Amino acid sequence: MVSERATSRLKDVRARARTVTVAYAGGEERRGPVTMGQANMIRCILRDEPAHINIHDVWPVPAGTTLEAAVDALRALAVRHEALRTTFPHAPGSTPREQVVSAAGGFTVTILDHDELPGEPSLYAESLAREARDERFHLDRDFPLRVSLVALDGAPLYAALAASHAVTDISALAVLKEEWLALLDGGTLPPQTALTPLGLAAEEAAPAGLRKSAASLGYWERIIRTGPQAMFAEPGAEGTEVRARQLTLRSRRGARALALVAERTGGLPATVLLTAWCALLAHRTDQPACVTAVPTSNRYEPRLTRSVNTLSQDALLCLDVRVPSFDVLLSKAWGAALNAYRHSRFDAVSLWEMIGRATFERGSRFTRDVAFNDVSTLPTALPSTLPSAHDSSSPGDDAVIGPELELSWGEDQVLPTRVLTFVHETDPLLRLGVWADPALFTREQAESFLVGLVRLLEAAAAGDVPLDALTEVTGVRPVERGADWERVDGSWVSPPAVAEALSRALDGVPVHVTTDPPHTGGPAEADAERSLTAYIASGGAPLTPAAAHAAFMDALPGRPGLLAPRRYVIVQGPPAEADRSGAWLRQQILSEGTGREPADAT
Repeated sequence: MVSERATSRLKDVRARARTVTVAYAGGEERRGPVTMGQANMIRCILRDEPAHINIHDVWPVPAGTTLEAAVDALRALAVRHEALRTTFPHAPGSTPREQVVSAAGGFTVTILDHDELPGEPSLYAESLAREARDERFHLDRDFPLRVSLVALDGAPLYAALAASHAVTDISALAVLKEEWLALLDGGTLPPQTALTPLGLAAEEAAPAGLRKSAASLGYWERIIRTGPQAMFAEPGAEGTEVRARQLTLRSRRGARALALVAERTGGLPATVLLTAWCALLAHRTDQPACVTAVPTSNRYEPRLTRSVNTLSQDALLCLDVRVPSFDVLLSKAWGAALNAYRHSRFDAVSLWEMIGRATFERGSRFTRDVAFNDVSTLPTALPSTLPSAHDSSSPGDDAVIGPELELSWGEDQVLPTRVLTFVHETDPLLRLGVWADPALFTREQAESFLVGLVRLLEAAAAGDVPLDALTEVTGVRPVERGADWERVDGSWVSPPAVAEALSRALDGVPVHVTTDPPHTGGPAEADAERSLTAYIASGGAPLTPAAAHAAFMDALPGRPGLLAPRRYVIVQGPPAEADRSGAWLRQQILSEGTGREPADAT
């Protein structure tokens, strides 16, 4: 945990700063279209604040390394990887559609030489890397790594860097980190076999690649039209961005239990952990399925595993948890995850056009409020600096191997998700970094959730766990929503909140919302079949179902507990008993419709 005293000391650090220009040559000049992943991230880069979209890491420098060797290794990486020599030329105000790989060029490295470093030098390097994220990368001309070498009396200790998300993602940084350390150790890097960005772009543009993209859109559309509109549709879930502090779990207990579950069930440790995490999250949110983005998992193809490129396109997992036990859920999880991974390559513009159509017709807003990033199998798990209570402890077995169960709090960060989880290590420690929306998780609840995850793994190590016993097993309780919340169209909805939002969107006219019973299907399908009907007293003002639906959709962002009525009924005025559905049914109807079709506007 970064204390206020430590933060104060970091601000007092003094360094001699100089900038060196590093020239490189020996690559091949090429150009071609951007990849789907690049287009996706460029879209975010042009829209979001740089601190929210740039990424960072801190690389430790092996003892005995000179500044010249550290710089030379960076130069070698630039020559080796086309992504580091890539820019995206485009006219002002336009979106880049082409990438250009240079044969030669240059970049700068800032050297910060110190006479004395603070008591937490790794945290100091981490703060430098985070600060470097604040400056925007210019896509048409900047080298995609912004590097500072932290030195003590001329000897480099850390490389603190920010990276452009247009050409790197967390997996790419892991590859670069491993290769940089290998070069500093005097090793020779093997020939490149991974796909280059231009090679991937060519595959994506081929007929097979286009079919794969189309299949991905179809897979996503099925989830968006039928799955929960948001995992955290509950009181307190508001806004589209969340500022949350990092909570880190380090646990030998968790690692031992995870290995035992894998041994008992024959499942892969990564799949076991994903299953446990999904089961507990769905339990906490009281949802029938866990819908989560798993961004790093689209590197499951061997040629992509070590690709230095941005493959940051979500694999969208939808795991139905309506099964009796953990073992049954685990048997489904690998197939569900593989299905998500196979459908994680798509044209981002087409995806968001589809999402726009599907959510308009459903009357919802797709909320990417949960992400699960398992980077534990990458060459070198990131980030390299995870502060804990053992960073300054005296040497010993526990300090080396790790604690039985330790929770520590780090810095906060603004994220477009309500829960973000990184799995950094599963053996010999289970090491997770989690950011949870403080409006939904108090400090104690966030800590209890991670402790509950370890408890679930320990219970599953001993035997199969009934999913209806998760509260007793883990100590994590489902959210309490209140009597006015109902499951409608597969989502948790508050009909009174829908009526209030629709009335506000229509300048305060009276609105009454009813829940219609299902027309078909048995008990299992009842939630999905139920729908809402809105009765709107227009007071004689010209109002159509289409105008009402459009106004409601404009009010949806940041309100995951809202779902548009399936049908809008426009009446002249409210009944005397405005709180009774039967009274509204007796009012004269001026017009009615779904609001989704052009015919409804007339």
